Amino acid sequence: MKIKLLAFGIAGEIVGSSSSVVEIPDDADIHFFRQYLSEKYPALAAVLEYAIAVNRSYVQDNISLKENDEIAIIPPVSGG
Repeated sequence: MKIKLLAFGIAGEIVGSSSSVVEIPDDADIHFFRQYLSEKYPALAAVLEYAIAVNRSYVQDNISLKENDEIAIIPPVSGG
């Protein structure tokens, strides 16, 4: 299935784009997607913790994905 990937901040730099479409298996969940990201973009491991939102809502790893979902990688934010 195809999903839209949004990558913010340092995640966008690592992925090489702030927005793209990726193909993943039909039975994928967030846990699978995190593994997919680790394999495809090993430098993303340097971002120790990042949140994932599906269709603009933060989710846990056991959430199943559907065709055309919009998945956002949201790295930690720092500042003052």
